Amino acid sequence: MSVRALMFGTTGQLAREVLRQADAHHVKLTALSRAEADLSDPEACARRVAEHRPDLVILAAAYTAVDLAETEGVLARRVNAESPGAIARACASAGAALVHFSTDYVFDGAKTSPYAIDDSTHPLNAYGETKLEGERKVLDACPRAVVIRTSWVVSAHGKNFVKTMLRLAAQGQPLKVVDDQFGRPTSAADLAGFMLAQARRWTEASCGDPAFGLHHFANAGETSWRGFAQGIFDLALGPQAPDVGGQKTADRPSPATRPLRGVLDTRHTEATFGIQIRPWREAVAEIVAELQSQEAQSA
Repeated sequence: MSVRALMFGTTGQLAREVLRQADAHHVKLTALSRAEADLSDPEACARRVAEHRPDLVILAAAYTAVDLAETEGVLARRVNAESPGAIARACASAGAALVHFSTDYVFDGAKTSPYAIDDSTHPLNAYGETKLEGERKVLDACPRAVVIRTSWVVSAHGKNFVKTMLRLAAQGQPLKVVDDQFGRPTSAADLAGFMLAQARRWTEASCGDPAFGLHHFANAGETSWRGFAQGIFDLALGPQAPDVGGQKTADRPSPATRPLRGVLDTRHTEATFGIQIRPWREAVAEIVAELQSQEAQSA
């Protein structure tokens, strides 16, 4: 029997991968667009859960404009905290499990080793603050909720670092990329695949199962943004890969402060679910191949 899942979000990188993979994991998915469930309206979103009464709710939409959140704090909080909290309360009432996605930006980046799930949080910007508040509201309201923190999400869809780097390389412009921010790139396809593979466990598990609560998911391997760019070019362009110059975060001022080390420790997640998350280079190679195939088909 298929798991009946309700997803908030249809166009983001993660949502598109969940839509693409759901059937293969025997998940009967209903996806709600912004027009059908606007996360700026918490109570309307809660009503959608009550109407559909799914086995599992997937919250794959969020306010992600990190810099803009500094001046749109009210909207960011409504979308990233108030609506997830309302959805979590509705899930608890309906008996549904809930999967909510969060970010490495809940940390300040001061730790020199990877962040574990129980490390102290200290967001440096409004986006991180609203995401952390959303985590707490979700976990407080729904005992069968899981919050998955992730980082540096990329795919063959939408706007993301892989596509931006390849576009800039094609323009032949000199490239400088930040080299003092470190993290773990994450394939949206891998994140979606992991989540869907665990859908039945979450729907069948009781409160207190270690599958619920906080988890970290990111592809293996720590790198800087500059190292990430170099890896993308090596995979896509080989000997024709352009040189990538380095640049410090301080030389690129922005409204929102970024953590310098948002490296996530995924060992708790791997042990809990009996998985081994593959290296980011392997995952990004598939993204590059998909983009190249799309380009060949459109030529």
